[in-house]
Amino acid sequence: MSALNFENEFFKGIEQIKFEGPGSDNPLAFRYYDAERVIGGKTLKDHLRFAGAYWHSFCGNGADPFGAPTHNFPWDVKSEPVARAKDKMDAAFEFLTKMNLPYYCFHDLDVVDYGLDIKENDRRLQALVDYAKEKQAQTGVKLLWGTANLFSNPRYMNGAATNPDFHVLAHGAAQVKAALDATIALGGENYVFWGGREGYMSLLNTNMQREQDNFAKFLHASKDYARRNGFKGTFFIEPKPCEPTKHQYDYDAATVLGFLQKYDLMGDFKLNLEVNHATLAGHTFQHELQVAADAGLLGSIDANRGDYQNGWDTDQFPNNINELVESMLIILEAGGLQGGGINFDAKIRRNSTDPADLFYAHVGGMDLFARALIIASEILEKSDYKKIRTDRYASFDTGKGAEFSAGKLSLEDLREYAIEKGEPAVISGRQEYMENLINRYI
Repeated sequence: MSALNFENEFFKGIEQIKFEGPGSDNPLAFRYYDAERVIGGKTLKDHLRFAGAYWHSFCGNGADPFGAPTHNFPWDVKSEPVARAKDKMDAAFEFLTKMNLPYYCFHDLDVVDYGLDIKENDRRLQALVDYAKEKQAQTGVKLLWGTANLFSNPRYMNGAATNPDFHVLAHGAAQVKAALDATIALGGENYVFWGGREGYMSLLNTNMQREQDNFAKFLHASKDYARRNGFKGTFFIEPKPCEPTKHQYDYDAATVLGFLQKYDLMGDFKLNLEVNHATLAGHTFQHELQVAADAGLLGSIDANRGDYQNGWDTDQFPNNINELVESMLIILEAGGLQGGGINFDAKIRRNSTDPADLFYAHVGGMDLFARALIIASEILEKSDYKKIRTDRYASFDTGKGAEFSAGKLSLEDLREYAIEKGEPAVISGRQEYMENLINRYI
């Protein structure tokens, strides 16, 4: 990754973050993320494909429902939208370069403020796309994925692709077209659809079947446009159960899988899974990963965590090594992420007001994922983790169990086997042993 010539340096006094090893006491250094370290034939950089989230890191201001912004950014002061957006992009690429983040992700409205004129919005976005091309060429930072914000504007109060008003749907399509054009122009490797308001608040005024049919038609039209215009990457859908709507149509990984199958979208779409969204759905992140992996749709990750005492999407930086080790076991056994990477969809806290706080947060997150991957790889290579799970299902590998797995036994056959063999033995699942195994390697 090349270094920028920072004509207007926003993060003064912070140098490029480097790997110093587990013995380092430097809070602005990596202890585990050695980007070129090879694990299982791939470097950590290639395994993890870290990305910075444009919206939280450079647009979030610390405001919450009970208080005004607490993060006053020096790149957010100019009045003219394009000039202000260029300052923000200067800050973003300075940060990405100093953090050694190889990728970034954005919504269209993160990059530049939109008004109500579609053509003017397109002009603004194009000006920033041209500017981003220069930044990418200077730094080597790439676009992991782009997307369109189809949830903030009041017109989308009832959704975009699922809105009962066709006029609103058309505005959403115009935004997606521009965001796809930007993603293609910047060499974006993927494109994400997050249905922030694609759902309902009450079924009393909702035709759910029609809304989901329209959602599928919208996705097909978007996919077809992108393919016609040279997009070779993967489309992701990001599940979330609720918030801001009461019930969203992309509730969880299994729901999205059923939707993709029903509407013939499996060939082009995979899943972008977020930790905090799994929590809100009442699942573990590991569950969501396994559902996607079993379907061959494990595309990308939005890395963060929720707060189990709060019922909303708190988007905190990850800090639970046990959960991440279990997650990396699933990812490694699935052969890795398909097209995507690990995007830090997380924000520093409202009272974290120093520029260095943004660096501390990402250093910690990157180190945690690297450490979890290293541990998970050792578990798979050196322990009896895989053997224990394989042995637990051994009865389906031989004899009548194998015949059943091959679809050769009828219900009557199964009954006769049960009579012949009598009551089955009680076999331990050894859960505590497996939990201790994880902790031993940590």
